[in-house]
Amino acid sequence: MTDWTGDSFEVEVGPVAHGGHCVARHDNRVVFVRHALPGERVVVRVTEDKGGSFCRADAVEVLEASPERVEPPCPYARPGACGGCDWQHASAAEQRRLKAAVVAEQLSRLAGVEREVEVEDLAGGLEHWRTRVRLAVDRDGHLGFHAHRSHRVIPVDDCVIAAPGTVDVLVDRTWTPGAELDVAVDATGRTHASELVPDRGRRRSGKPVLRPVRVVGSEVAVENAARRDWELSAQGFWQVHPDAADVLAERVGRWADLRPGQVAWDLYAGVGLFASVLAAQVGPAGVVVAVESVGRAAEDAVANLSDLPQVQVRPGRVEHVLSDDLPVPDVVVLDPPRKGAGREVVARIAGRHPARVVYVACDPAALARDVATFRDLGYDLTDLRAYDTFPMTHHVECVALLERRPV
Repeated sequence: MTDWTGDSFEVEVGPVAHGGHCVARHDNRVVFVRHALPGERVVVRVTEDKGGSFCRADAVEVLEASPERVEPPCPYARPGACGGCDWQHASAAEQRRLKAAVVAEQLSRLAGVEREVEVEDLAGGLEHWRTRVRLAVDRDGHLGFHAHRSHRVIPVDDCVIAAPGTVDVLVDRTWTPGAELDVAVDATGRTHASELVPDRGRRRSGKPVLRPVRVVGSEVAVENAARRDWELSAQGFWQVHPDAADVLAERVGRWADLRPGQVAWDLYAGVGLFASVLAAQVGPAGVVVAVESVGRAAEDAVANLSDLPQVQVRPGRVEHVLSDDLPVPDVVVLDPPRKGAGREVVARIAGRHPARVVYVACDPAALARDVATFRDLGYDLTDLRAYDTFPMTHHVECVALLERRPV
């Protein structure tokens, strides 16, 4: 088969697909097109062709534009430049419609669930929301972002979606070529940045382990959510949108709907955000088991929840801890990584017969696969909310309610 890389041709753009692109067809092959919108007629240039039934391309000329097309506010959001944003060329409403279509399509195709989806926006608009950023350093020591599906660094002088105190306060400095910068602005407005360089003597999964060599601010970030203050590793996980933690915690609490004295599991618990909400519901007579595999996050959970004796923090991988003799849960909350929980974890949850499972998902495909497994094990998807916690990108956060089918 001829390699199309570098070739240009005209296509009619079809529906949106998961991953920040749309689907087109040319010469009996699928073309995944970035920088386009459904219904447009564009000229594309192929950027990647590994053979087989599909290739990848950028829309480099728009012949017939969608009425939802807008001018990207960032000069780096263009073909061949920064790969961080997927939908800067779409109106805010269109961005949410595209994400809703992806969630609905994944649920239909992977889980057999037909459901209309609405993606809800958060306060603050499309710009300057991202409070946590991973930057790359080019060979001249300048900060930037990687190009799409590439290790090539695009130097930048600012970032449209980054919160004040992230990119803007660091770009004028010179950094170690080849390093990465892990940056966070916490609820106090303080900037924390760790310069990470490859440790050539240590490798994990075939890649050099990154070690911090310079720190701006401190290693501890302060956040506020669910009516509590949190102290956590500045490099640790926390929702990047400033309103996301509160929005998700509120939704989890509503659907958990626990009673005093009941038992809940909080799986992939992080520093304990959802565990704190569940603990308030079950009260001192109840039990919340919070399971977290990242050692520093588990330590932070213990420290942050020290005033809640009903919370038991269990460090370790979820699939391993669930093999222990844990108290039988009335409700299970889980917030797995992007790959999802997987069949083993879902089967262990379903085998303990909780009445409800509240599933927080950052990837609609992984969510759909796990929903299908839950369905096979007696749990139906009864409600779903989706939130635009990552404006301008293809990412979307969902909260799903699964309830045990009557037997």
